[in-house]
Amino acid sequence: MTVSGSGSGTVMIAGLVATNPGRMPRLIYRIRLRRGRKGERKSFSEADYAALFDAAHQQLGGPLVVIWDNLNTHVSAAMRELVERRAWLTVIQLPAYAPELNPVEGVWAHLKRSLVNLAKKTLNELARLVKTRLKRMQYRPALISGFIAKTGLDLEPP
Repeated sequence: MTVSGSGSGTVMIAGLVATNPGRMPRLIYRIRLRRGRKGERKSFSEADYAALFDAAHQQLGGPLVVIWDNLNTHVSAAMRELVERRAWLTVIQLPAYAPELNPVEGVWAHLKRSLVNLAKKTLNELARLVKTRLKRMQYRPALISGFIAKTGLDLEPP
């Protein structure tokens, strides 16, 4: 999400929807602000994603199976190395272009719809609003369940 007013920049978000049999699903996310400075990274790095997985592993208290798309950062050699160092982490790649199978896409679409017609003047104002909206989603597990259901995937173990 981009801000065009003073202090322009981008709010970058990485997130995951966590499911566990018999428990309500959870949304876990991280936000980074990109202020457009020279040399500043334009996206999340492999280390940023690894930190998200480490935090999710701590919060959920068990192994993770991550199903994600083929973003270049997700499939890089550096990312494969970071995944291999975590015995509790298994990564499964989605087909080449399958956003309909990714429940996090529903989270982003819902978030973007909630921000329509709102004018924020600074990057920090937008970041605060994004965090507030994501926090509200975290307290609505039925909404998160709806994003999972929309994928049509059966995530229950056999």
